[in-house]
Amino acid sequence: MDITIYSTMLPHDDPDASVAFYRDALGFEVRNDVEYGGMHWITVGPTDQPGTSIVLYPPAAAPGVTDDERRTIAEMMAKGTYASINLATPNLDGTFDRLQANDAEVVQEPTDQPYGVRDCAFRDPAGNLVRIQELR
Repeated sequence: MDITIYSTMLPHDDPDASVAFYRDALGFEVRNDVEYGGMHWITVGPTDQPGTSIVLYPPAAAPGVTDDERRTIAEMMAKGTYASINLATPNLDGTFDRLQANDAEVVQEPTDQPYGVRDCAFRDPAGNLVRIQELR
């Protein structure tokens, strides 16, 4: 079987803030921005990895989600407990400094974890946890 990860979905609630974080702070390219009914589906990804993307989507548009569930999702996003993504870089300190210089919300400074990795963590503007591991 030949399967690869093509895209992953993360919720967002502010297209401009999301683009500023993923494009300006992380250095990803914006590959697509589809607007429908005032909502945006924004595809971003690393410039050197055209086959891997993150689709930032408006959770309010998810089919089959009730109004109560939408409120719960909004509450969880505000607390930062709804979604997360793990990224990796060979230059953790440089990446941390760039994100911090762009006023990203720091959750954890670069740390040597007891389970053998060195990583840091931020929250994106929607509250998603973005954990970044150092490649060794």
